[in-house]
Amino acid sequence: MVRPSRGDASPGMWRREAGTVVRRVAPPLEQTTAPFAIIAGLQIPRVPTEWAPHSHVLHELVWVRGGTLTSRVEDRVFTVSEGHGLWMPAGVVHGGRATAGARFYEAFFAPDRAPFAFAEPRAITMTPLLESLLTHLSRTDLDAAARERAESVVFDVLEPSERQFALQLPGDARIDTIAETLLDDPADRRSLEEWALRLGISDRTITRAFRHATGLSFAQWRQVLRVHRALTLLSEGLDVASVSETLGYAQPSTFIASFRRVMGTTPGAFFDKADSTPGATEDVRNPVSPVRDS
Repeated sequence: MVRPSRGDASPGMWRREAGTVVRRVAPPLEQTTAPFAIIAGLQIPRVPTEWAPHSHVLHELVWVRGGTLTSRVEDRVFTVSEGHGLWMPAGVVHGGRATAGARFYEAFFAPDRAPFAFAEPRAITMTPLLESLLTHLSRTDLDAAARERAESVVFDVLEPSERQFALQLPGDARIDTIAETLLDDPADRRSLEEWALRLGISDRTITRAFRHATGLSFAQWRQVLRVHRALTLLSEGLDVASVSETLGYAQPSTFIASFRRVMGTTPGAFFDKADSTPGATEDVRNPVSPVRDS
């Protein structure tokens, strides 16, 4: 089933882009006995696309080029962009979104044939070698020996990313309104005291609730949320100044400093690294406008 969205928000996710198509995932061929250890493929959504919550009987690895992928898994939101993928264990219910025009890649791993298993969703480093191998495995004319050789190398080089790009949602009724409001509008500048007044609870209660649920203070959690949103906006080609303004920062320099605190590097350096990984070939480079710190 496919239905267009009018840009409304869905619980625990960013506000949908106008024109987003929501797809319900029917049981695909991979729900039967998998003929290979790894099955790979490619989709290119022409419009912003959202996949309704679903699960697979196989492990799934998804990644994008030319955009970002966002996935909601229980009380976490994962945002992965160029150079990273998301591993989803078999049986885990998840929903996802890809930005318009993003090249959406996926690979399924038979649990009984994979020599490893990540029990939780994990961000994966998508090196040029790993991407090339999975693209190679998407061919239908490989003989059994060639496929087995390629699969064995995939298992050798597939590794978790140093950063997991996961935003922990509170899941606490006392502060869920804050979380949902900020997901809908990350630029909301209301202070801790203003939220306390609106919700009729003390600011100390809000602080303790955020600490208990996410391990972060309210200010830190909002900072992480804004940086997650920035990954999508920057991947879509917006410049740093525009992203800074969209996310409610007074100055681009303040946004850059916030991005560095969360990601360990500036926006420009982060996307330059994804765009120029050693050994990358031209067809897997980031086609969007370069991100420059300013």
